[in-house]
Amino acid sequence: MATSRALATPPPATARRGRHPGIALTVIAATQLMVVLDITIVNIALPHIQQALKFSTTDLSWVINAYTLTFGGLLLLGGRAGDILGRRRVFIVGVLVFGFASLLGGVAQNSAWLLAARALQGVGGAIASPTALALIATNFKEGPERNRAFGVFSAVAGAGGAIGVLLGGMLTSWLSWRWVFFVNVPIGIAIALLAPLYIDESERHPGHFDLTGAFTATAGMVSLVYGFIRTSDHGWTDAVTLTAFSLAVLLLAAFVANEQRARQPITPLHLLRDRNRSGTYGLMLCVAATMFSIFFFITLFVQEILGFSPLRAGFAFLPISVATIAAAQFAARNQIRWGPKPFLTTGSILVLAGVTWATRIDIDTTYASGILGPTLLFGFGMGSIFVPVILTVVSQVAPHETGAATGMLNTTQQVGGSLGLSILVTVYGTASRNEARRQVGRFLQQATPEQALQFETTGKLPAPQSSEVLVHGIARAFQTGLVFAALAVVITMFVIKVRKPSAPIGPSEQGAERDA
Repeated sequence: MATSRALATPPPATARRGRHPGIALTVIAATQLMVVLDITIVNIALPHIQQALKFSTTDLSWVINAYTLTFGGLLLLGGRAGDILGRRRVFIVGVLVFGFASLLGGVAQNSAWLLAARALQGVGGAIASPTALALIATNFKEGPERNRAFGVFSAVAGAGGAIGVLLGGMLTSWLSWRWVFFVNVPIGIAIALLAPLYIDESERHPGHFDLTGAFTATAGMVSLVYGFIRTSDHGWTDAVTLTAFSLAVLLLAAFVANEQRARQPITPLHLLRDRNRSGTYGLMLCVAATMFSIFFFITLFVQEILGFSPLRAGFAFLPISVATIAAAQFAARNQIRWGPKPFLTTGSILVLAGVTWATRIDIDTTYASGILGPTLLFGFGMGSIFVPVILTVVSQVAPHETGAATGMLNTTQQVGGSLGLSILVTVYGTASRNEARRQVGRFLQQATPEQALQFETTGKLPAPQSSEVLVHGIARAFQTGLVFAALAVVITMFVIKVRKPSAPIGPSEQGAERDA
């Protein structure tokens, strides 16, 4: 196993300006917002990026994938680095890497340059995001104070996607696509300057970096996601697709084997022995697979079918932000009273109800009749889930493993989102192609000679046939999304058995003694 020894352990450093919980939480939450919304803020600018840097349609998808794959793949190593080197120190490094990569992306002159910058952004995000979450455990006392902090953090994380769509629309419409990257630069500098002033450093735990585990986990997940993404265009029997899936199985099996024998693995597998924690990871995987996909297809629907401008589409997602924030705050305030179980169950049921409603989408659906309702249910569901999920994951975890536990939670969210989206895109592509063949036959039977000639020239169906194809594919994707949402409900009802806490939830000294 390739390892790198950490430096000698110094005592943790306190914030230079003393204890200011409000400012500390603002800095931490701002970082999470910057990292999370980057996925969606770029979506709205993709057509402009394609035109400016001469991307093909297929290659354009890697503007998103280069970020999400490196982000999700390296989150585990980022969480472990915070445990070993100090969370505040690693947090600042991650923020600076993210800001520098954003600057490189904003000044990109060709496609390869931008993709390299996006991958580097993912590296910075993978370093900053898990340490940001773990810093809450370091800087806030167990009980109501920490629960409220987790509530704010979760609301920001949950609403980040919708805020990104709105901000991306504003920046692209009013300035340039380059500003979806430039906007991160001053934010990153401000966070890096404020963090030492208002955030306490965590204790550094001597250890090793499990580079073998980091490589096999990252490469395995990249290969798995790539296989699903390629399937949408080349099918399941494509040689490259099958190779990608085979390589993913081998790499992930090697990862598990390495973690079982590594002296200090990036993913302590004993964390999964706890039924509630492993169930919570599974729940986050399913919810993320559902939500990433829903956002993608609803954004497509409101712009392509309802004719919303990018800015108007961004405003259409504001209700979900409000619902997420409201539900997260309510869940955080009532964790001690009711415990996590009611919120996990209610939240997953609301997400399932929202997806069920969304499957009824058709060519006549309006924003008020078929989009607003499902998105509100998604928002209330996500907001109800995020706080108890985080608290359950860090409950009874030794302090030196908090970073690993939260890093794994972030990883399941990112990987679940990437896998879910790639699977639903495959379903969408297959259903759309089948519907297109049916619509072409119907169109040619009714078309005038001029219309038939135009179709033979362009290969594109006119409206409303093209809209029927798009909506049919979206509806089939939503129906597949029901599987993920239903599995989330099953996990919360039958796997997770966490009870109402008799003491504040959080990393405990008891856990520290047990795992020492």
